[in-house]
Amino acid sequence: MVVLSSEDEFDEEPGEVIESAPPQKVGEERQLRGLKKKLLRHGHGWETPNFNDVVTVHRVGTLLDGTALGSSNRTDQPLTFALGNGDVPGLDCGITSMKKGEVALFTLPADGEGDVWRDSNSVLQFEVELLSWIRVVDVCKDGGVLKKIMEKGSGNDRPADLDEVLVKYRVALVDGSVVEETPEGGVEFHVKDGHLFPILPKVIMTMTRGEKAELIVQPQYAFGETGREAGSRLCSIPPNSVLHVNIELVSFKSVINVTGDSKVLKKILKEGEGAFTANEGAKVTVSFTAMLEDGTVFEKRRTEQPLEFITDEEQVIAGLDRAVATMKKGERAIISIHPEYAFGNVEVRQDLAIVPPGSNVVYDVEMMNFIKEKAPWELNNKEKIEVAERKKEEGNVLFKGDNYLRAEKKYEQAVDFLSDDGSFGFGEQKQADALRVSCWLNGAACSLKLNDFRGAIKLCSQATERSQGKEWVVSSHHSSTSKM
Repeated sequence: MVVLSSEDEFDEEPGEVIESAPPQKVGEERQLRGLKKKLLRHGHGWETPNFNDVVTVHRVGTLLDGTALGSSNRTDQPLTFALGNGDVPGLDCGITSMKKGEVALFTLPADGEGDVWRDSNSVLQFEVELLSWIRVVDVCKDGGVLKKIMEKGSGNDRPADLDEVLVKYRVALVDGSVVEETPEGGVEFHVKDGHLFPILPKVIMTMTRGEKAELIVQPQYAFGETGREAGSRLCSIPPNSVLHVNIELVSFKSVINVTGDSKVLKKILKEGEGAFTANEGAKVTVSFTAMLEDGTVFEKRRTEQPLEFITDEEQVIAGLDRAVATMKKGERAIISIHPEYAFGNVEVRQDLAIVPPGSNVVYDVEMMNFIKEKAPWELNNKEKIEVAERKKEEGNVLFKGDNYLRAEKKYEQAVDFLSDDGSFGFGEQKQADALRVSCWLNGAACSLKLNDFRGAIKLCSQATERSQGKEWVVSSHHSSTSKM
C-alpha cells in the first residue's frame, strides 16, 4: 500500500519540472494514470485527498452497455473507505484528483485479468461524487503512527522543539478501556522535554493550533514490549499494546533560541504588530519585570515609567539586549537568560533585591515602541557620510576602551553606509573613499588585537586596492590612528 502524508504531496526530485495543466472543464475528458476522467460537476476549494485518507463518496458503477454493477448502485447510502484499500483497482487513483463536492465519470479499461466486478474484457465506468474526506498522516512513514485529522486547526504554524504546548488527550486500549486522560484544562509542557510516550512530541509538531486528531499508535512507538506498570494515579498498560489516542492541540507559545546556544530563550506570550522587529541600533521603549528563577523581583519598569535604550550599545545586560532586538511592537515575551548573558559570577545590587552570583534571570518584557536606525538607502549622500563618521568615532572610543570586537563592528557598520554604487559626486566620493579606507585599516587594527590575522590581511588588502595612486590615504590613516 502506498502511504503519503500531506507533506509528501508537493515533494519533487532535484531537477524535476512539475507541469501544471489548465483546469479541467465540465464535460471534458482527460487521461489519468491508467484510467480516463470526465468532469461532470466542479468541486469546491483546491485541496484533494491523498492515499490513506478516509473518503466518503456516492458511487454508481456500470458496464459500457449501462448494466449496473451490483451493490455499487445504492446511491442513497454513501461509501466510506481508505484510499489505497478500495475495492475497485485503479479507481482510488482517480479519486485523489477530486475536490470536495466534485462529480466525475471514470472509465477503467479492461485489464485482461478480470475481478469481482467484471470479466477480463469488460470496461467499467464509475460515476463518483466526493462528499468529504478525513486526512490521515503516516507520521513515521512506516504505518507505526497514523494520525486521522478530525478537525482542522487554524493557520499553518506548527510547534517547534523548544515551544511550550497545551494539549488535551484521552488514551485507550483496543478494547476501549481508558488508561490515561488529561485534566479538563489540558496539560502544558515543552515539546523537547517529551511527554507520556516517546513519539508524542513528534506527533504534536505535525499539528496546528486547535487541531483535533485520532491516533493509532503501534507498540514500538508507545510502551513497547514492557508496557507500563500501574502506580500512583497510573493505569497499567499491557506489553505490546496498540494505543488509540484522541488529542487536541489547544495552543502553543513559540520559544526562540535567541543566541543559538539555548542560553537566551524568548517565549512569546503575545504576538506583536506587523513584520518588523527592533533590530540592532534601534531606540526601544520597554516595560518589564525582572526576576530570579524563584520569582524574586529585583527590578521593575512599569508602562508609566518605561526603560529606553539603544540596542547593541551595551546599555543593558547582553541577553536582554539581544532578545529585545528580535521583538515587534506590542509583543510580550518571557526571556530566560543564563548568567553568561546576564550578570555573570558577581553579586549585583538592584532596585528591589540582590542578584546572587551565577544567577539565571527571567524578564517579562513588553515592547511598547521602537524607532529603527535609518538604512543607507533612506539617507542622502551627506547624511550617509555623517552617519559613517559618527560610527567610526564610536568605534574609536570602543577601541580605546579595549572593546575591540564591538569597535570592529562599528567600523563595519560605517563602511556599510559608504556603498560604492556610483551615487556620490566627485567631492563626496573622495571623502567617502578616505573614510572607507580609514575604517578598513582601523578594523584591521582590531583584528590584530583579536589575533584574527587573516581578517587583518583581508582588510589591509581592501584598503591598499582602494588607495592605489591616492596620496591622501596615507595622511588620512595616519590622522585617524593617531586619534585612536
